[in-house]
Amino acid sequence: MRIGLGINYTDGFKAVATEVADLERAGVDIIFVPEAYSYDAVSALGYLAAITDRVQLASGILQQYTRTPTLTAMTAAGLDYVSDGRFILGLGASGPQVIEGFHGVPYDAPIGRTREIIEICRKVWRRERLEYQGKYYTIPLPEGRGTGLGKPLKLINHPIRERIPVLLAALGPKNVELAAELAEGWQPIFFLPEKADSVWGDALRAGTAKRDPALGAMEVYAGPALAIGDNVEGLREFVKPHLALYIGGMGAKGKNFYHNLATRYGYGAEADRIQELYLSGQKEAAAAVVPDELVRDISLIGSPSFVAERVQAFKEAGVTVLNVTPIAATAAERVKLIEQLRALV
Repeated sequence: MRIGLGINYTDGFKAVATEVADLERAGVDIIFVPEAYSYDAVSALGYLAAITDRVQLASGILQQYTRTPTLTAMTAAGLDYVSDGRFILGLGASGPQVIEGFHGVPYDAPIGRTREIIEICRKVWRRERLEYQGKYYTIPLPEGRGTGLGKPLKLINHPIRERIPVLLAALGPKNVELAAELAEGWQPIFFLPEKADSVWGDALRAGTAKRDPALGAMEVYAGPALAIGDNVEGLREFVKPHLALYIGGMGAKGKNFYHNLATRYGYGAEADRIQELYLSGQKEAAAAVVPDELVRDISLIGSPSFVAERVQAFKEAGVTVLNVTPIAATAAERVKLIEQLRALV
């Protein structure tokens, strides 16, 4: 299994550059740069490409509504160039809170748009003259929707790779099926190994049945919190506010993907209560309702032997990359955790 890690650059990504270099030496295979409503991910990825040598760099994730498909392809090709072929294009729909609330763009048709964006990106990377007639994207614009002067163009540059790996963040059955059909990688959230097949198995099998063999086997990226040592179980409490935010606050009742996931894991009553408390402003109370068992099973927090057992469970469930979130106060402690995990995987 490979190890990934997402950087936190809310205070500026220059501050994490030295740490990333140390993490690379400690055995991290992939660095993920998030993009929510802080600095854009592309700036940080380009910066990190210049100060690293081996580690892969992934957008985690670029929001698909905020860039045209062609700009997404151009950006990915540019990042792949400056990193000498180490870039992974992480794509996702994000959610209405960010897309509509921060960007002012309608959040619609995430599945259909994802398919078309991937198809357009791959045409751009192959340097085909870009002509695309989709339901959501038409390139060039036809007369009547524009000036009529647009002509099919192809990328001027020759990309390092004509197929940059695409990683999809997906939760719902149709999105997961699409990932298994079209993407090189799939990133679920709050992955629970023992329940993964019952929640996503049918969708993964349906997508895999339509998959082009040339894509190879799909990588599965799980994202557990990480703490290894004696008497570290109390650190699981740090995971609960994050779970409460997503289960309770990321969407209205009936429109929250993460609430639905917790329900499918068998925690429907707890999810309802978390949402009720969170939406009423009682965030600490909502976090207190998050089940201990759920936190334990989606995380890598415990003794070395416990973490080794959970790593094996993730592996048996099909996970190929552990994109961990170390619970540590300093850069040195985070590096040590990665070294410990490297010895266990």
